Amino acid sequence: AAGMRFPLALCLGLVALATASQSPLQRRVVKEVLEYFHSRSNVQFFFKEQAVEGAVEREDPSGTFVQLRVNLVQTACGKRAPRRQNCRTLENRRKPTCLACYKFDSGDVPTVLDKYQNCGPSHHLAVKEIKHRDEAECRAVEEAGKSVDVLYLPGMYAFSKGLPA
Repeated sequence: AAGMRFPLALCLGLVALATASQSPLQRRVVKEVLEYFHSRSNVQFFFKEQAVEGAVEREDPSGTFVQLRVNLVQTACGKRAPRRQNCRTLENRRKPTCLACYKFDSGDVPTVLDKYQNCGPSHHLAVKEIKHRDEAECRAVEEAGKSVDVLYLPGMYAFSKGLPA
């Protein structure tokens, strides 16, 4: 049979290096992270994504939560370079990491309800205090849009109204 589907559990164990294995929402987050990183005034060079790690995607009634780490690598091009495909990567330069947590609503074209991004040297992001703060921020992002929805899901409301008194 063409296109045999592997059990999801198998795929999740692998670090997703191939773009193809990322969901559309994960691709969107990676793109936003790169834009956010390059928008910072102290960044002079163009950075490429080298790897995307630890991608988490969870759905709940309020939308979809995406969390991932993007490992970047510096290129020889300035950040305003017009032709970025041809930029040589400089392996021995800084390789910052960005942690991103995004919450999208469940619309056909999902909009961002809340987000948190933190970029820095990977050893910096591993520092306990920073890690704790990142985790707390990401939990808050995941809760976005929940408080209202949890109590008043349209289905629940209709169901409780319909019960005989």
